[in-house]
Amino acid sequence: MSNQPDRPEIAARLAAAVGRINRRARTDSAALGYGIVSALATIQREGPLRPGDLSRIEVVTKPTMTRILTELEQRGFIEREADPRDGRAFMVSATAEGIAAVERARSDRTGIVAELIAELPETDVDAIAAALDALERVGQGARTQQAPTSGS
Repeated sequence: MSNQPDRPEIAARLAAAVGRINRRARTDSAALGYGIVSALATIQREGPLRPGDLSRIEVVTKPTMTRILTELEQRGFIEREADPRDGRAFMVSATAEGIAAVERARSDRTGIVAELIAELPETDVDAIAAALDALERVGQGARTQQAPTSGS
């Protein structure tokens, strides 16, 4: 019998738990869907961006990104500008309304997740807190996912 963690089992349970948490947080959130908020947050953080670059970052097809950008533009959350390197192309950037929408969506999701963990025992909250650094490294797709070493 091995003391090594069963990584496939951990991966399956983690994927299921994260999926359920995301679905619960999305159900109660405002009218903006997850894909739209994600794309808008990426535009805010990385922009201005070409639509093709945005679709690669968001890992969606170009037609899907075109649909998302159309909705964002109709809501006044993004604006288009000519690409200074290629006059035939355009870049998108977030408007003040778009930035406010991202902040509202983040706040709403944080509130929902806070409610989900509010009734957990302190030991469970401590365990979640202890796992956050590793989960954030996984979420960022870090190739080197070693935990930072402490100076002690």
